[in-house]
Amino acid sequence: MSSMSLKGGGNSQKRRRNLIFYGRLFIAVVAILYALFPVIWIISASFNPAGSLSSQKLIPSNASLENYRELLDDPLHPFLRWMWNSFKIATISSILAVAVTTLSAYAFSRFRFRGRRSLMVTILLIQVFPNTLMMVALFLTLQAIGAYIPSMGLNSHGGLILIYLGGAMGINVWLMKGFFDSIPGDIDESAMVDGASHWQAFRYLILPLVRPILAVVGILTFIGNYSEFVLARVMLQSNQQFTLMVGLYLFVSEQFSKKWGVFAAGGLIGGIPIVVLYLLLQDQIVGGLTQGSVKG
Repeated sequence: MSSMSLKGGGNSQKRRRNLIFYGRLFIAVVAILYALFPVIWIISASFNPAGSLSSQKLIPSNASLENYRELLDDPLHPFLRWMWNSFKIATISSILAVAVTTLSAYAFSRFRFRGRRSLMVTILLIQVFPNTLMMVALFLTLQAIGAYIPSMGLNSHGGLILIYLGGAMGINVWLMKGFFDSIPGDIDESAMVDGASHWQAFRYLILPLVRPILAVVGILTFIGNYSEFVLARVMLQSNQQFTLMVGLYLFVSEQFSKKWGVFAAGGLIGGIPIVVLYLLLQDQIVGGLTQGSVKG
């Protein structure tokens, strides 16, 4: 009697585990389909030769590359140049943001100086207000700078990089400082005992240890600047200077419902650099977001 009850109890536990497993599997499949459906819909639209939003189907009847040909062959809308402009601006601003943020976070983490905490709080409070609220001031600032340095003024990529660089400082400094705080200070002290300077300790000992957070800050800054629209639309004024998002908006602004296929094709091609970056840096991204979350 006892063996039968034990067997029955074991079967019930097995059924319970199976129910939990299949329930989790069902939730995971639903979440994946929910996340991938917009991507599948965009891919389908890019191969739909009708190019109309009203005729959009999940599986187009006459799939072709017509939308891609129209996107790349239009002389009035230089898509590849817009994509290159976005890639160039995002890359330069990301490199500069990583460099400045790394030095700032290291100084806040390792050095003790008067006004250190107040300065950090000020940097964080400034970031509470987005750049769009300061658009008029930024516009006038670039206009004044352009009178002396045209390459840093309005309708220039240099001026837009300056704006992006200022907007990337606050939260990234705090994020990177938390990562620096998780690295023992004994490493710096040992280097100082051996005669190394602060710069040498930072360059040869600390910097290799913080590569994950450098990848996180770099890719977050790259994605934010690559896909930014509002500031680029205001600060850039010529067709050849437009970024990808501004160009795509102008390309379909008047005939969105009829140019939906072309817009979808442009969105897919424009997303390639971000996908490649994620694939190359995915290990560093995971490590950077988790290892620095213990201390802050």
